[in-house]
Amino acid sequence: MWLLLIPMLAQSPAGQSILEAENAREAGIPTLVRATRTGPTALRAQAVRAIGRTENLAHRNALIPLLVDGDPGIRAAAASALAQMRASFAYGLILRVEKDPMVRAALLEAVGRATPIGAAEEALLVNGLREPDARVRVAAARGLEAGVRLNRRTWRPSDTAIAAVRAAFLADSREDFRVLSLLALNALTDRDEATLASGLADASPLVRRLAVIGAQRWVADPSPLVRVDALKFSDDCSRLAAAAMNDPSDHVALVSSGYMQERKCSPALLASIVTSGRKWQHRASALLAMAKADSVQARSLIAPFLARDTVWQARAWAAEAARLVHDTVTLQRLSRDPEPNVAAAAMWSAEDAVRALGSNHAGLLLRAAALLSTSPQKAASIPQVISAFERLTRDAGMTHRDPRIALLGLLDSSDDASARTVLRRSLSDRDPAVAALSAKLLSASTGTTLSPATTVLPVPPIPSAAYIAGLVGATAQITMRGLGTMTLELLPDDAPVTAGIFAQLAESGQYNGLTFHRIVPNFVVQGGSPGADEYDGRTRDFMRDEVGLARNARGTVGISTRGRDTGDGQIYLNLVDNYRLDRDYTVFAHMLQGLDVMDRIQEGDVIERIEIRRRTGPARRRD
Repeated sequence: MWLLLIPMLAQSPAGQSILEAENAREAGIPTLVRATRTGPTALRAQAVRAIGRTENLAHRNALIPLLVDGDPGIRAAAASALAQMRASFAYGLILRVEKDPMVRAALLEAVGRATPIGAAEEALLVNGLREPDARVRVAAARGLEAGVRLNRRTWRPSDTAIAAVRAAFLADSREDFRVLSLLALNALTDRDEATLASGLADASPLVRRLAVIGAQRWVADPSPLVRVDALKFSDDCSRLAAAAMNDPSDHVALVSSGYMQERKCSPALLASIVTSGRKWQHRASALLAMAKADSVQARSLIAPFLARDTVWQARAWAAEAARLVHDTVTLQRLSRDPEPNVAAAAMWSAEDAVRALGSNHAGLLLRAAALLSTSPQKAASIPQVISAFERLTRDAGMTHRDPRIALLGLLDSSDDASARTVLRRSLSDRDPAVAALSAKLLSASTGTTLSPATTVLPVPPIPSAAYIAGLVGATAQITMRGLGTMTLELLPDDAPVTAGIFAQLAESGQYNGLTFHRIVPNFVVQGGSPGADEYDGRTRDFMRDEVGLARNARGTVGISTRGRDTGDGQIYLNLVDNYRLDRDYTVFAHMLQGLDVMDRIQEGDVIERIEIRRRTGPARRRD
């Protein structure tokens, strides 16, 4: 449904206040509740969604009356917001009288996400699988998948319901419906032969790969999306080695070495990949697998590997392999590498860890803290730990949370007066997670229960509504060095602040020259970290989640987080339909062109530039 939300946000003070109220979360609830009652549908719906995104069941009663609102857009928004909260309600009473397919779809997803789920809810979802409107059937499948996944310890569908899912799968040809149905059936370890045979013959590789997972057997398939998963079930070492050396898909080649090690294939086969693989990423993956399979032979391969593959990412893989085979000579050399990710991977002594405390690289600091936590040198390193913690604190970057928490944890048993001073001062740290840990550590050491002075995240600045309005219909062109260009359509209606922050970062060149550092075949590729790791964010403040609307389908783009409202500007691209990420991770764009480029991205590939191109003609309608 096209809500014309963004133009209204830009044109009215009410629109700006809704953006600001949602960004404030709990503090903005009074403003949001008032906004749900009157005004244009677009603004009311945005306020309703914002209330749902708090995931606070205390606000459930502000939404339930809206399920019978006169406007179907508001009814659908209210159902979606209740789904985000996983709120229980007698949804069947509403479904008896609700005629609008869009609203029925939102209600059925809410049914599947409710806690608890029982026979009545199961019946609603099963009946939804048979509805004439495709949107409603997909929503019922989505609800069943969510119900199985979220309630796996407390609920299993009846045999009758499982049979209904199988029958609906065979009767419905929609790709998203069949993907969601197989996800649910696979989670239930249901291996109905007719269902899986139909899935294996499907035209969509996204369906076929799930059928392979359900059947748990190798099949030959033209799509790399299927081959990645099919190789999990192959015991043929020659086939795995051939895939590692010759498969045209880098993702298939990458996973093959790990499967060879799991199947206990001949180390000689792995050694041949280390020495002759066509890309450093393939050789590095084989080296690590080799280190797990044959430490003696792997040790002899590390030096030649390092001589051939000189990019720092290859050195980091070599360091991990050296750690597994206890090659202390290589570790000692690489622990002084100028690239922090290499030094982190090679770190093996307390001396290395203390030296790393002079860095601001989050990954390096985290490795140092982990090593010192079990080292006899922990007490002696407290002054350097305090210095590193205070340096990060002065920088005032909220996305330094991970290393700050790790460093603070090293003060847990210290009798050092300066350590106690740091902990007391941190009770009022602007990051509530840091303040809470300080209170916990002080309470344990003093025997007196202390409470943190800070309990909520500070409200970060957001782009103006006018800036966001300019992104309606805009695209982002991501030029990958040596690979090509991916064209994304931004989704400011679904995730206005996220799309705005991404565009601001892109237009100021903040992504230029950064890399993709995380490659997980048949899951995601992730990049945009200035530290080329999981922990160094592109933003200084945490980004608020804007979840619940856009789905994590193949080719969509989202923001990486490590928990609710902890986005740091790193982006991930969905290689397959990752619907289990829905409502937990914000999707702010989807790919218009360049899926082939996305599929070729490997570790270390460089984002040359991202260009935001604004629409010059009328906006397209989205139904």
